[in-house]
Amino acid sequence: MSERRIGVYICHCGGNISDYVDVAKVRDAIKDEPGVVHAETTLFACSDGTQQDMIQRIRDEKLDGLVVASCSPKLHLFTFRGVSKRAGLNPFQYSQVNIREQDSWAHGDDHAGATEKAIGLVKAGIARTQWSVPLEPISVKTTPKTLVIGAGIAGLRAAIGLADIGLGVYLVEREKELGGWVARFGAMYPNRSSGRELIDRLVAEVKKRPEIVVLTNAELASKSGSFGNYVTEIRINNDIPDSLRLEVGSIVVATGFDTYRPEIGEYGYGIDGVLTLPEFKELVDHSTGSLTYHGKPVRTVAYIYCVGNRQPGGNEYCSRYCCAATVHASIEVDRIDQNVHQYHLYRDIRTYGKFELMYEESRKRGSVYMKFPDGTPPSVAKAPDGRTLLVTTRDTLTGGEELTIPADLVVLVTGMVPRDNEELTTILKLPVGSDGFYNEIHPKLRPVETVVDGVMIAGACQGPKNSTESVASGLTAVTQSGAMLMKGVAELDPLVATVDPERCTWCGACQEVCPYAAIDKITVDGREVATISAATCKGCGGCTSYCPDHAIDLLGSTTSQIESMIDSLAEDPLERVEEPVA
Repeated sequence: MSERRIGVYICHCGGNISDYVDVAKVRDAIKDEPGVVHAETTLFACSDGTQQDMIQRIRDEKLDGLVVASCSPKLHLFTFRGVSKRAGLNPFQYSQVNIREQDSWAHGDDHAGATEKAIGLVKAGIARTQWSVPLEPISVKTTPKTLVIGAGIAGLRAAIGLADIGLGVYLVEREKELGGWVARFGAMYPNRSSGRELIDRLVAEVKKRPEIVVLTNAELASKSGSFGNYVTEIRINNDIPDSLRLEVGSIVVATGFDTYRPEIGEYGYGIDGVLTLPEFKELVDHSTGSLTYHGKPVRTVAYIYCVGNRQPGGNEYCSRYCCAATVHASIEVDRIDQNVHQYHLYRDIRTYGKFELMYEESRKRGSVYMKFPDGTPPSVAKAPDGRTLLVTTRDTLTGGEELTIPADLVVLVTGMVPRDNEELTTILKLPVGSDGFYNEIHPKLRPVETVVDGVMIAGACQGPKNSTESVASGLTAVTQSGAMLMKGVAELDPLVATVDPERCTWCGACQEVCPYAAIDKITVDGREVATISAATCKGCGGCTSYCPDHAIDLLGSTTSQIESMIDSLAEDPLERVEEPVA
């Protein structure tokens, strides 16, 4: 290996690192490492000023390797690859060392230990960079069409946006009608626009665009191919089942959500007059002149918040939209019938942003808000007379005494839960979070992209959202698809697995463990060997560790790089303190 010229930057991160790690000591410890020709500390490595300094240093010192010790690569991997590229350095000869999440934040109570760990991590990063080689992105031609799965408000708006930028669209909906949840709604917050009318306008816009092909009663049955050139099979579930083969460059998943369904007996659910929020919303939307239930006038409504959410052992997340939706429903009730008394029993009210104004309006209109203790939720029972419901609760805002509210209706404020899409999840290999919703790569930097290249998520399938937020994420998916497909050519990271045909004896083990179906068998000089599709491979490394012949290596994390990192850490082991014998 020839002598390298590596530059190393250790970031203070505004104190996030330097308050716990002696960054100057780290710099002094690594400045004489083999191949290092420049080492310095910097307050914010990601700042524009520091980036310009790095570019100049790379050019002046003719650096052929760069190491930045800072935060998680999830935040700034592409930032510093961009710095390398602008300076004329191959971006894949840059290494990022995480000494924030993996060190300073983890060891805030041990500054000396955190400093020693940082030294070891940076040395390992330098050793890895010593073995780095220039790599070029993989260039693939793309199909200028997108498959949108789900025709709710997010999917409809995404389809229109994609057609407007010149891409062909296949809009696939599992149900018979388009529109999803929003199509069922009347007046929605905050401006009282009708959900049904809003969907009708979007559907009319879809019909105006010949670039959009709508398929209802349809589901994704299979997917093959690679990024930019996916081949999908759509199953049509009409009277005569059929299937279509569609070639697309990207896929937008906008399958929406389901609403939490309480168990019988949960907060009185199952008793006549105990409704979920969607059921109550439908009742309000179809009421005129007065609020009635089964032909009887409603005079008292009690809302119980956080049913199915924020529950230990259950759905622990907050659905966010439920508070605003319920507050808005109470305002609509008051518009219909001002003789209705309304009681809101809540843990916390989360009418975020401008929706706080609705909360204020609801209170001015007479709604009573009562905060119950987390450990003592309300209970619901039928009154002895069999005509009313009795809601027993405690109000911490007025001393916490127990009180009972007679009510004609009890509304259980239920939130969003993930839709059952097991087959779709398996076909697309979509990542699912602990809450059951689909996971994006990064909520701020890559909010709709998934780890599967060219497959994006939009709307409430990735977490609870209201209609405005769902449309915004749908349009974000449009911009991402456009950026990938409009040029006709896309570039992928070259950090993929490669096969040494001289070593490979084709045992098939790698093909069995590959989760992306990227490995196939070919014949080379009369021998059967493995081949890996660079466009399909995600660089997970599973095949590399499983190959019995050591015939597979992973570019960017080669055996030489990993072994050199291990060796660098083992050269100067930390002193161990003997535990006292009991």
